[in-house]
Amino acid sequence: MDAQGPGGAGEFDPADQWVFDPNTGNYELRLNPAETSADDTTELRRVPRSSSGDGAAGSEPRGRRRAAKREEKEEATGPVSRRKPKPKKSKAKKALYWGSGTLAFLLVGGSAAAYFVYQHLNSNISKVDVGENNAAVSDGPMNILLIGTDRRDGKGNEGYGDAGSVGHADTTLLFHVSEDRSNATVLSIPRDMITDIPDCRTKQEDGSFKSIPGESEVRFNTSLGQEGRDPGCTWQTVEKLTGLEIDHFMMADFNAVKEMSSAVGGVEVCLAKDVNDPKSHLNLKKGRHTIEGEEALAFVRTRHTVGFGGDLDRIKLQQQFLSSLMRKMKSSGTLSSPGKLWGLAQTATKALTVDTGIGTVSKLASLGKNLSKVDLKNVTFATVPVVDNTDGATVLLDKTKAEPLFAMVRQDVSLTEVKEKEKAAKDKQAALLKGPKADPADVRVKVLNGSGQFGAAQETVDWMQNTEGMLRTSNGGNAPSELKKTTLEYAPNQADQARRLADSMGLPASAMKQGTKDAEPMAEMTLTLGADFKGAGTPISAPSKAPKDIQRVGADDKNVCAK
Repeated sequence: MDAQGPGGAGEFDPADQWVFDPNTGNYELRLNPAETSADDTTELRRVPRSSSGDGAAGSEPRGRRRAAKREEKEEATGPVSRRKPKPKKSKAKKALYWGSGTLAFLLVGGSAAAYFVYQHLNSNISKVDVGENNAAVSDGPMNILLIGTDRRDGKGNEGYGDAGSVGHADTTLLFHVSEDRSNATVLSIPRDMITDIPDCRTKQEDGSFKSIPGESEVRFNTSLGQEGRDPGCTWQTVEKLTGLEIDHFMMADFNAVKEMSSAVGGVEVCLAKDVNDPKSHLNLKKGRHTIEGEEALAFVRTRHTVGFGGDLDRIKLQQQFLSSLMRKMKSSGTLSSPGKLWGLAQTATKALTVDTGIGTVSKLASLGKNLSKVDLKNVTFATVPVVDNTDGATVLLDKTKAEPLFAMVRQDVSLTEVKEKEKAAKDKQAALLKGPKADPADVRVKVLNGSGQFGAAQETVDWMQNTEGMLRTSNGGNAPSELKKTTLEYAPNQADQARRLADSMGLPASAMKQGTKDAEPMAEMTLTLGADFKGAGTPISAPSKAPKDIQRVGADDKNVCAK
């Protein structure tokens, strides 16, 4: 459907096609924008919607049937007078419920308000079937993989570096949003980090699948493009690296940075010194600047004249740019113009390649609306900790710092201080760990294995009995199904036993599942090991604070200046 209507592009604002129909109580799409009087009889049609965002099939839309009945009545009795429409809602509320995409951070920034999406935008979106078709929105925590590729082919991508590049994972961020949507953590993964890439399957154009063997100790950025790997291979690499399950991916190229920065009217950045980088073509004086287009792309690509001239310093620039972009998208000025939002939606949908689970505008809009609940002040960018490699060109994962950081993200521990009212539920849960603890010999618990690790339950029972002195423990075998997280179920009169067990195993407060009725005197508690179980004696809970010296910045910090 041509959203510009018969009047042609440029003759009217697309947002003005939506009118309020008092007969239905809905805003509806007027396909003839030339007729605007309150008494006109121009047909109003409500765009049918389905769960996929596509038009309904197999039946005539109700709006069309209603219009046909009205025409029959007019033929018999003359034109039917219409009531004047109610006052129009604000422009901000007429804006598209859209914004899941500017290099992905419209996820938080651009989903401010609106009611409708134009169906033809679906055709703009490129999709890749990575073998996962997750629901667009989850009730639990969500992990979105954001990939900026250095692909050099295609309109707008010409003239940058190696013209033969197949498009590697040049910029990769893992966007984690907490289950309660109170906070988010964005992990930047250095492209030159040495890691292992697992085997992966890629879907070919003819519908067949090709298996691509994995590699050990190679650059992370080769998880995409190299050997024909698609975003699904990067997806699996990140899951293996972090232990987090990814829900969706979004990918954009060089051209996306240029067009999206222009679509929002420019992005403010700050430099602590003059920068003149002939390789990226960035030439800016010290201070604050509003950049867009080619200059914006140069900013996120430059590295030779900032910091130590490496990729880690470029990551800082990218984090500053994306933080500023998110703030710009949240600003009322950006969201108050339907015309600007229409152009932004056009640009964003054309810029994105996504997985099939979010492969329509309606699904992207649902995802964006859900994740926009996160307040920017509780969004933190951090860089995966690494150490220099001996070759001077690559880096290695700093496991001592990285594993605690990954554990915090896996268990929804925020890297920022969340407001007290937002912490109330977590504080109430944490209170379950406070109080007297039973003697180890009095702890009665049955251990079930839902971790997916062979022999985990018996390993834990042996450790409890031989190391912790919990002699009244038993192996309950395999759990009915595998769990992501370990849980401990107990009755109120077993709370002291539960606290002792939680203290020994390092269970997080979220693992405590207290019932409402007291148990019999000799009854056992039930401990079900989940995928977060790393071995008997290894604490399951994540640290409450991030390791020292983790490079990070808050998305709402306007005072960051690149050095």
